[in-house]
Amino acid sequence: MTEQFNWANQRVIVTGGSGFLGSHLVAHLRELGAGQIIVPRRAQYDLREPEAVERLYREYPQTTMVIHLAATVGGIGANREHPGSFFYDSLMMGTLTLEYARRAGIPKYVGIGTICSYPKYTPIPFREEDLWNGYPEETNAPYGLAKKMLLVQSQAYRAEYGYHAIHLLPVNLYGPGDSFDPKKAHVIPDMIRKMSEAQAAGADAVTLFGDGTPTREFLYVQDAAAGIARAAALYDKPEPVNIGSSFEISIRELATIIAEETGFQGEIRWDTSKPNGQPRRKLDVSKAEQEFGFRATTDFRAGLRHTVAWYREHGTTNAK
Repeated sequence: MTEQFNWANQRVIVTGGSGFLGSHLVAHLRELGAGQIIVPRRAQYDLREPEAVERLYREYPQTTMVIHLAATVGGIGANREHPGSFFYDSLMMGTLTLEYARRAGIPKYVGIGTICSYPKYTPIPFREEDLWNGYPEETNAPYGLAKKMLLVQSQAYRAEYGYHAIHLLPVNLYGPGDSFDPKKAHVIPDMIRKMSEAQAAGADAVTLFGDGTPTREFLYVQDAAAGIARAAALYDKPEPVNIGSSFEISIRELATIIAEETGFQGEIRWDTSKPNGQPRRKLDVSKAEQEFGFRATTDFRAGLRHTVAWYREHGTTNAK
């Protein structure tokens, strides 16, 4: 995979490493032969507190890289309910982990941003150069802007201190291990849970947010992990880079496919009193391929089948 980079020599801190994306990234780094992987847990290190971040780096003094995944995240409902905490938590964790990594002399910092940082109305496909051409979609703007500040900080630190920080912009993720909690779930796990529960209960309908017209691009979580690892190893420039699949689908079509995969045969109803979110999302992923050779490989429908199968085995406990 990353032939030009010796993972065996790396001591990597992965914040958020026990989460959805983090657990897959940690597994992938182990496959690549990373020398040591440190996953700080919130009970020991509250990354919103300077003392905790400073102590983390002090306790692992030979760290060579930080991959910062930790964030407070959720779907449209969670973003609307907790805009303040989403903003504060994401901003503080990003600011502090980067600042103290610089102070500790850790050679590289990999910041993970979000597709939510793009303007609400961005030409399709989203190009990295369009990131500053407008305000994000309102329901997730606080989270998107907080994450965007990590990009500003990384570029400022590179300019002033010559610090090797990069910033990646992954699109919406899905796959085994995602959160199916109704208060936190994004659109794919939320639909899988609702339709699976409706099927099991013999219900004749499910109700989904919005009107189904928005489009989204989805990236299988294991592909995302591979892309982040390649960038961590091979990319070292100030410009942000999209990480995606370049596959766009409407929410209405997505619902139809998930109904087929879960076996739900009832009616799909749309609650138009609920927000649609951003009208369209589709990334230009050419820079990732040009700069560090990343291209997503998982077929979308195959990825959905894996996700549904995981939910049937684990999701009932994950959703509580």
